[in-house]
Amino acid sequence: MNAQTIRIGTRGSALALWQAHHIAALLTKGGLLPQIVTIETKGDKILDKSLAKIGSKGVFTAELEDGLRDGSIDIAVHSAKDMQSQLPEDLEIIAFTQREVTNDVLISFNKTISLDDQHPWVVGTSSTRRVAMLKHYYPHIKTVDMRGNLQTRMKKLEDGQCEAIILAFAGVHRMDYDKHIVSRLPLDKFTPAVGQGSVAVESSVALDAEKRSIIRNLCNHPDTEYCLLSERAYLNKLQGGCSIPVFALATLHNNIVNITGGIISLNGKQLVKKTLQSPAEEAVALGQRLSEEVLGAGGDTILKEIRNTLKDIRKE
Repeated sequence: MNAQTIRIGTRGSALALWQAHHIAALLTKGGLLPQIVTIETKGDKILDKSLAKIGSKGVFTAELEDGLRDGSIDIAVHSAKDMQSQLPEDLEIIAFTQREVTNDVLISFNKTISLDDQHPWVVGTSSTRRVAMLKHYYPHIKTVDMRGNLQTRMKKLEDGQCEAIILAFAGVHRMDYDKHIVSRLPLDKFTPAVGQGSVAVESSVALDAEKRSIIRNLCNHPDTEYCLLSERAYLNKLQGGCSIPVFALATLHNNIVNITGGIISLNGKQLVKKTLQSPAEEAVALGQRLSEEVLGAGGDTILKEIRNTLKDIRKE
C-alpha cells in the first residue's frame, strides 16, 4: 500500500500530545504519514467544577469522537482510562499500546512526606477513587480537588495549594517528573483505574477496513489488550465512569489473566474487592464474572448509594 496520511485526533495537553506523538512514531515505522490534529474537549474547558459535578460521560472524548464521525480525523488517541466503558455502535477501539507501570504515585517537593506517618498532609487529587481510598486507608489525610492537566497540577503544588498530589506513574514518567516521586503507592491498596497506563486508539467502524487493520497491527500490544478487555468488561457491567470509584487491574502470565477489581464507597468506609483468573481467550467473560461477584458481595448497594449521591451533587 502506498503511504497514506493518517490524521490523529488528540487533546492539546502536553501529556495527550505525547500520546499522539507516540502513536505517530509507531505509524511512521510502518510507512504511514501521521498528521496530528488538536481538539479541545469539555473536560479541558471546564476546570472550575469537579468531574462529579459536570458528569463523566465522554468528558474527555466526546469532541474527538465527533471528529471520527465527520471524517475530520481518522483515529483518536486517548488515555485508555478516560474511555467510556461502552462505546457507541459506530465507534470502536482498534488498539491498546503496551502498558506502562500501573501504580499511582505520590508527588511532592517535600521528600519526607509519607502517607503512613499519621501527619494530616493535604493531598490534591481530582479522582473520586483516590479520595475514597485515602479515606479508607489513610483517614488522617486531608484532600483538595485538583483539576487541570499535569503541568497545571504541578504548578498548584508548587504554589502551596496542597503538600502532595497523587497521579498515575505513566503520566508522571512520560512528562519527565520522576524526580518528584516520593513513593509508588502499593497496588493492593491503590488498585488503579481501568486502563491506567495504556493508550487507546479509537476509530469509526466506517473507516476503511484495510487502514484500520494496518493501524491496529502497528499499534496494538496483544498482552495488554487481553488485560484491558477484561478490565473494560468489568467496568461495562458496573457502568462506571470517571466519577464512580471502581477499580480493576488485570495481568497476564503464561496465557492466564489474573484480575483484581472492586468498588469503594465515596466516604471510604465500604470496600468490596475480588480476584479471579482464567485463560486469556476468556478475558471478557472473566471481567463480566468479576463484576457479578463484586455486585453480589455488596457492590450493588455501594454503587446505588454512589449514584444517588452524585445525582444530588449535580443538582447543586
